[in-house]
Amino acid sequence: MAHLVSEITGLRIYPIKSCRGISLPSAKLTRQGLELDRRWMFVDAKNKFVTIRSNPQMTLINTAIDHDAGELVITVRDDVSKQVRVPLWPSQTWLKEHTDILDVDVWEYITDAYSYKDPKIKATFTEFFGEDVSLVMKGPTQRVTTGNGSPERLGRTESVNFPDVLPVQIASDSSLAELNSRLKERGHNEITIERFRPNIIIKGGEPWSEDDWKTVRINGDSSLFTTLTGGNRNAMDIDVVARCARCQVPNVNPDTAEKNPKQPWDLLVSYRRVDEGIKFKPCFGMLCCPRNEGHLEVGMRFEVTATTQAHKYVKGF
Repeated sequence: MAHLVSEITGLRIYPIKSCRGISLPSAKLTRQGLELDRRWMFVDAKNKFVTIRSNPQMTLINTAIDHDAGELVITVRDDVSKQVRVPLWPSQTWLKEHTDILDVDVWEYITDAYSYKDPKIKATFTEFFGEDVSLVMKGPTQRVTTGNGSPERLGRTESVNFPDVLPVQIASDSSLAELNSRLKERGHNEITIERFRPNIIIKGGEPWSEDDWKTVRINGDSSLFTTLTGGNRNAMDIDVVARCARCQVPNVNPDTAEKNPKQPWDLLVSYRRVDEGIKFKPCFGMLCCPRNEGHLEVGMRFEVTATTQAHKYVKGF
């Protein structure tokens, strides 16, 4: 389905890796992903990243954006007495006074980060995790994408903050609906798209047709030259670089932090191990690298402009 035309039904950012995300009516698409997405994360005493894979309780850390104050608001278990605020866009002077710069480990990729020195921040989250942790913000050095997104394969150099692999994940409502129909047939509850932590959600066409996407365009029309009258100079073109191979994070209920021991993992494994490059994992969603930047809104036109049969997952980082 090389020319599927659909629309954006949801936009989501996850300011802190593995913590609760935020649904947005609009967002800025940057080359590094949606603005503020995975710009922060937690690291342990060895400065290694901590995620929901080992600690499902992280989904009980809520995030919000206070635009008036210019702050990220972090609340533990909805307890305002355990609320932490950090600036969204700190100055170099503020960073020098309030953070230490250190090296952190994300999937054995060493990159730099600003670690907050505020004792309240340290104490709040160390108590929550039950171990020594630090909240960090991505430092100034580029974390260059590897694997399917390596400069050699992509043909250009891209970078990310703290996502696992690539800047943007796109998911399809129609594929989720197909998965949910199978869950219901087996007596299980339906799940929400939030379980898969995508950035851009589209209405979709045939379930799983995204497996073959190669390039997509948002807010544009491939039948028109975007520089001519009737086109859209603000169209955003995105390379769909790889399928998103899943771990068991979608088994975690984001509202309760309870982890189902089997679903949807077992069901996905039964029919969604579709990528020759990573046969032991099921796939849901597509990992992407934007070619340009722009303003995204729910309801925008979404068009698949090219497809491929050559997707094969290549391990990165």
